[in-house]
Amino acid sequence: MHVQNETTRRLHALFAEEWAYEMHEQPVWASERGDMRGADRWDDVGLRAQARRDAHYKQVLASLHAIARSELSREDALSYDLFRLRYEEAVEGQRFRLYLLPINQRGGIQTADELADALPFKTRKHFEDWNARLRSFPQYMDQTIELLTEGARTGITHPKVVMQRVLAQLDKQIVDDPTKSPFFDPYQKAATSTAASEVSAAEREQLASEAKRAIASSVVPAFQKLRAFWSTTYLPACKDEVGAWQLPEGKPLYAYLTRVHTTTKLSPDEVHAIGLREVARIRGEMEAVKAKAGFKGSMKELFEHLRTDPKFYFESGAELLVAYRDLAKRIDPLLVTLFRKLPRTPYGVSAIPEHVAPDTTTAYYRPPAADGSRAGTFFVNLFEPKSRPKWEMTALTLHEAVPGHHLQIALAMEQEDLPQFRRHGDYNAFIEGWALYAESLGEEMGVYDDPYSKLGQLTYEMWRAVRLVVDTGIHHLKWDRQRAIDFFLENTAKSELDVVNEVDRYIAWPGQALAYKIGELEIKKLRKQETARLGARFDLKTFHDAVLRSGPLPLDILAREVEQTKRP
Repeated sequence: MHVQNETTRRLHALFAEEWAYEMHEQPVWASERGDMRGADRWDDVGLRAQARRDAHYKQVLASLHAIARSELSREDALSYDLFRLRYEEAVEGQRFRLYLLPINQRGGIQTADELADALPFKTRKHFEDWNARLRSFPQYMDQTIELLTEGARTGITHPKVVMQRVLAQLDKQIVDDPTKSPFFDPYQKAATSTAASEVSAAEREQLASEAKRAIASSVVPAFQKLRAFWSTTYLPACKDEVGAWQLPEGKPLYAYLTRVHTTTKLSPDEVHAIGLREVARIRGEMEAVKAKAGFKGSMKELFEHLRTDPKFYFESGAELLVAYRDLAKRIDPLLVTLFRKLPRTPYGVSAIPEHVAPDTTTAYYRPPAADGSRAGTFFVNLFEPKSRPKWEMTALTLHEAVPGHHLQIALAMEQEDLPQFRRHGDYNAFIEGWALYAESLGEEMGVYDDPYSKLGQLTYEMWRAVRLVVDTGIHHLKWDRQRAIDFFLENTAKSELDVVNEVDRYIAWPGQALAYKIGELEIKKLRKQETARLGARFDLKTFHDAVLRSGPLPLDILAREVEQTKRP
């Protein structure tokens, strides 16, 4: 027993040491989660720091291998396996040097101001930390340019077609009036906030003056430097064609990303075939719902109807935001019918910042702070509301808020008996697979009120099936961008604006889009297996508890955990 206790102690000490290391190395990620110890710093992203971290991860694996897994409890052995997989994947991925791609049209240093939305601004220290980050911005920019320069030298760049979109984002950061900078937003919001604050008006004015000086002398010149580098040096070095296949070691890179994002051993060809099968199956279901809706035209005509009929759209972004908030309030009280355990942490619904909305996706979710000081947030895109149909709103809310991302992620963060790295686990196939599965729960919750909202759910499921085809098509089968856009438009009712943004997202983020459908298929398969095995004893709340209780898991481990948890 003494040996086992000592082994367990060493394991948990390693977990704690590594969590502290990650919080120190990634102060942006840490402060987003409520750990403010490094809130006056940006991440050290330079080449020397990357090499130091690469060496560190190898040492972590060596330390883990020195701990006898056979002497651990079942739960600790699971944590051991997850920790090992995390660092094995990190070490394996070092050869591809993906850190040389620090910017794409969806984010990077040009959207660093968005961090402020995740931070508290209640004390003088909070504002001082933000000002310190503003003053140190040139160093962060120089390190970013160092990575981009090395990427251009070695041929590790994103395609030109998506990187051209970054120029407009940079231009929005280059302002003559510092108060117009997105980095000044914390002071604008504080000036109009009615919330209690420990900072007096006089103190805030002094801190705001410091921020304006830092924006004018540090932030704006840094963006001017990047803008010049981008247009004269970096963009000309970017590739004309799309697809990870053209990167150095592109074929093994995409196979690696497919494995990491799906947490399976599926090859890109196998994923492509699954996608084609799912597209055909879902199209059959859409035909049936189309008939139920009384629509007499072809599927192509239905898609055009869903895209263009004014009755499916709001006049303004403000109306759209109110409708999303009302929908969330309607769904919240229905959760108790399907779940025994719900998160304590609340969530809100907010608009995606205007300066990035034109280039980003329909919606996304930001987790709460780990200490509960900030709620989770479901962000919705209000740019061009005539491209944001009403029929997609229910499925999207179920996915991003509850019972999707917020319910799953907040529950995991509240599992105080799990190591921190598991509470904040990032297995895409589990996280996104669960959220896509959550969309299907709308049927059992009774929130798909009419055939068109059901068509919206099927359109969203089709969207994720199309992703399997398009992502592998672009990065493995060498599809061009237009072929991907055309396939998307032929098989979904999403607007052309959405489709173009989605395809560009897949171009810039190889493999990530595979996670959703592969994860959802596994969760549905497990539910079907458990229903058949347990018959009348099957309880949906118990099944959901089994899926969620251990935090995010690779899909093969999830199957094992569900089976062992449910076995009578």
